[in-house]
Amino acid sequence: MSHIFPRHTRKPPPVAVRGSGCYLYDADGKAYLDGSGGAAVSCLGHDDRDIIEAVQKQSAELAFAHTGFFTSEPAEKLADLLAEHAPGGLERVYLVSGGSEATEAAIKLARQYHVEKGDTGRRHIIARRQSYHGNTLGALAAGGNAWRREQFAPLLFDVSHIAPCYEYILRQEGETAEAYGLRAAQELEDEILRLGPDSVIAFMAEPVVGATMGAVPAVAGYFKRIREICDQYGVLLILDEVMCGMGRTGHLFACDAEGIVPDILCIAKGLGAGYQPIGAMLCSAEIYATIEAGSGFFQHGHTYLGHPVAAAAGHAVLSKLLDQDFVGRAAAKGQVLQERLNERFGQHPHIGDIRGRGLFVGLELVEDREAKAPFAPHHGLAARIKAEAFDAGLICYPMSGTRDGRNGDHILLAPPFIIGDDQIDELTHKLSGAVDRAIGSLA
Repeated sequence: MSHIFPRHTRKPPPVAVRGSGCYLYDADGKAYLDGSGGAAVSCLGHDDRDIIEAVQKQSAELAFAHTGFFTSEPAEKLADLLAEHAPGGLERVYLVSGGSEATEAAIKLARQYHVEKGDTGRRHIIARRQSYHGNTLGALAAGGNAWRREQFAPLLFDVSHIAPCYEYILRQEGETAEAYGLRAAQELEDEILRLGPDSVIAFMAEPVVGATMGAVPAVAGYFKRIREICDQYGVLLILDEVMCGMGRTGHLFACDAEGIVPDILCIAKGLGAGYQPIGAMLCSAEIYATIEAGSGFFQHGHTYLGHPVAAAAGHAVLSKLLDQDFVGRAAAKGQVLQERLNERFGQHPHIGDIRGRGLFVGLELVEDREAKAPFAPHHGLAARIKAEAFDAGLICYPMSGTRDGRNGDHILLAPPFIIGDDQIDELTHKLSGAVDRAIGSLA
């Protein structure tokens, strides 16, 4: 009997025993093509010797030093490298252990920034419906996924949620993409005015929405207008790139594609590539200077901040992404993946939309393609596809509740950047069979 508390108590998972390249292997020797990088984590595959050696070397030299007493060389080096390549103005790096910690830190820093300025009346956070910002209570409050929030709602602080920029469903017939983007962004200004312009702390959003909607990018111009609105009302812009950052979209930082710079930016997942748990919150020089000139103390912290071994892994990952142009490879292989998916599913009667950037791609499932009508939730289609794909030796990331937290299903793909064309063909072939078997089982 296992004493592990699993994610699902009635579905004990197989035991993973080793990883090699784009594959994981269970205790029976079965191979699984990692078509989602776990949860968009394993960007460099599962046996990168450079990263493994960096972890081993750092473990032997200095395993841990609490940041209440010390900084460390690997933490300093990683912060330097991130700041060097971050969007302009993001100069300070707060190293944490994962994405939820990064978004929690961002929310707290945003509030403390206003307090340090004497603007203590700012108390509201605005985010978007169908967003996902993590599973700790603060991050869950900011997130806009109804299913994840429902049972914990009494514990969550109040956050305003506006509509996502979701072109496939929310763009009106005859409306240009530009006009739709401006209309969607206008919801932010309307909500700021409703709450009171002097009462809003920050607006938080994913540049490309990952887990809850399936790699949905905003239309061109949306985020530029969002940035203008935030600037107009003194609202901080927090971008959550925990899933879509670190090269995943074909840009080192996903916001580079939008031509904007946030005030605070959160990363994780691909920063450690699965070799160590690590994330980071980056903030502007102006925010840092405000804290420095005020209390001088960010009232926040965790035991494993700036962990030396995790930082060494992050530095090795980031160095490889930059020095060997894996970011460019993600863009190129992402184009191949989208081409193969369009060849296989472009006319599929139950695939309504194929979208994404780089190696971050989503497929939305529909019962009626013409009407864009989703399958009824009781079918549990996403879970069926996940099971069928797993049986076939493919790890992918299907999810239900795409439209509103209950209705709609999608499949998220985020394979390692090292993936080859033959493996892309394997992925699309196995996914096609899984989709067809799952839908066929509904009859």
